[in-house]
Amino acid sequence: MKIKLLLILLLISSIHAKEHHNHLFLETSPYLMQHVTNPVDWYPWSKEAFDIAKKENKPIFLSIGYSTCHWCHVMKRESFENETIAELLNKNFISIKVDREEMPHIDAYYQELHTKIKGRSGGWPLSVFMTPKREIFYITGYIPPQKESYSEGFINIIESLSKLYDDKKALKKRITEIEEKIQTKEKHIVREDPTLDTLVEKIKESYDDIYSGFGASRKFPEAVKLSLMLDLAQLSEDEELYEFFYEMLDVMALRGLYDHVEGGFFRYSVDAVWEIPHFEKMLYNQAELIKLYTKAYLLSGKELYKKVVVETIDMLDERFEKDNLYYSASDAESDEEEGAYFVFSSAEIEGALKGLGDKDEIKELINFTKDGNFDAKTHINLFSDKRVTGLKTFLERLKKIRDSREYPFIDKKINTAWNAMMIDALYSASLINEHYISKADKHLQALKEMMFRRGELYHQGIIGVDVKQKGFLEDYSFLISALISGYEVTYDEEKLAFGEYLLNSAKQKFYRDYTWYLNAKGVQVEGGLKDKYYKSALSNMIQNYLKFASLKASFRYEKLALQSLKNLESKYRLKTIEAPSLATAYLMQKYGIVTLKSSKKNLLDNSLILHKTNYPYLLLEDKPYDDFLACTLRRCFAKEKDVKKIKERIEAFKGEK
Repeated sequence: MKIKLLLILLLISSIHAKEHHNHLFLETSPYLMQHVTNPVDWYPWSKEAFDIAKKENKPIFLSIGYSTCHWCHVMKRESFENETIAELLNKNFISIKVDREEMPHIDAYYQELHTKIKGRSGGWPLSVFMTPKREIFYITGYIPPQKESYSEGFINIIESLSKLYDDKKALKKRITEIEEKIQTKEKHIVREDPTLDTLVEKIKESYDDIYSGFGASRKFPEAVKLSLMLDLAQLSEDEELYEFFYEMLDVMALRGLYDHVEGGFFRYSVDAVWEIPHFEKMLYNQAELIKLYTKAYLLSGKELYKKVVVETIDMLDERFEKDNLYYSASDAESDEEEGAYFVFSSAEIEGALKGLGDKDEIKELINFTKDGNFDAKTHINLFSDKRVTGLKTFLERLKKIRDSREYPFIDKKINTAWNAMMIDALYSASLINEHYISKADKHLQALKEMMFRRGELYHQGIIGVDVKQKGFLEDYSFLISALISGYEVTYDEEKLAFGEYLLNSAKQKFYRDYTWYLNAKGVQVEGGLKDKYYKSALSNMIQNYLKFASLKASFRYEKLALQSLKNLESKYRLKTIEAPSLATAYLMQKYGIVTLKSSKKNLLDNSLILHKTNYPYLLLEDKPYDDFLACTLRRCFAKEKDVKKIKERIEAFKGEK
């Protein structure tokens, strides 16, 4: 390990021989390495940094971001590479840089504080100013170098906060005000009971039935909320929810959130109509949406959904895969210009259309204008699912244009939680094409070889460098889910045994005094409930316990899951529709997981029929039975030889618990 660190240091030294190095030079995080030559004297999150702040009696400037974050890049160029700003920061603060993907618990903690203090969600970069005792006296997001209409300039902020820190009376008053605001925000929220009717009502209220999606301005895919919408539609038989569900899947697959040239989804849309995305591609987005579109395809048979699944996996294999592992994300920027790789000039569009007999239809399909839709260029949207003959050739020509460009920066770290989510997605996609099973198995084996050492799961690392960061709740939570999904398509008992080992390890590491924590050591951060960017690890873990309770007929596992739900009840009621995966866990518990038991041969021979069952909480278990036996944890309620009849019995079971 020491030799590898020395080699990294020598490599940095050889590349940047004449450049300044701060305290990040031994880090392996791609994000931290982007800041290693900044004139800002950055420290990683460490005891050393806080000890120096105490010793020198300096406040702390904490900056949280990640390697493919556009506004993090902007702030880096404008401020952290600015000698004047760096000099002021170095003189007055101890500056700490955190990769939110490397330390998700630290990010979650300060994002939650931002929400409580500001009354709105944060984001990245996140800028926190606090005392060496970690008492916050200012928190915000992106800060421009000079004063703008929406913010004071960074120089002014540094100077004013330095003066505030020196005025102990004023500082104490500010800290007290912020702490009171945090407590007040906790107390004054209307509570809601998470009943089926309430959830249906709230999810409809949150849905934009004009442009589709959730929210009135920028739109995130919110795969977890969409999955809950489908569950609610199946449980309530509400046709409007089905309509909303498929409508949103259509618009995300056809409009600008999807990359029609190379496949895969961008992180979110910057507008309400899904036309222009923020051009990052995140592994977790692809994983969650692959699984969702697979489920939608099985239920609807719509070819668009199958196409999206296959193309997205192909894109990941081309851009993100190495040694049966997946990189974390790709950037929005090329040559410091957002979206430059992905968009096309009007001349490039016209050239790609040349010679195509149906080019006018294609122009209409993409709503082409010479003015473009993004900085005088065009980002491809499809405005219908119309099969235009020349479209495939047109898109292939655009791909050739892109091939002459440099692909955006790819964050090459391997994140256990996100790889697990992708393995889960591949097992699900095997219901579309069986070859994804062997692919998922290879990825699972590669992830275990890299990240599971001496009985411990690790969080992330770089291929070829020894991993050192032990796993978080999210790593255990999502890998357990992947193993359950793998078991349901292979009936490999080893997967289930490994999942159960991780389940019990997670309890030992992260569950204390009836509370789940995101991390095992250091700053103790309670598990969060929101699923804004991807599924809550805590809520997913409760689902895992409920599933294992059913698969193993274990009242012990059920008891822990129910105790977790009970302890979270007050928080859950505060955030009914903002916590869709917790709502799903509640519905699993209330309506019951059905475990269908039969021989492996029966289950494999009828796999597609069974996975099309219109009941959301169905598990499949290999048992030496000739018949199909449908059971909840406490009783078996149906036994049939015919697969179609058992499917009907399960679908009729809704609400019987």
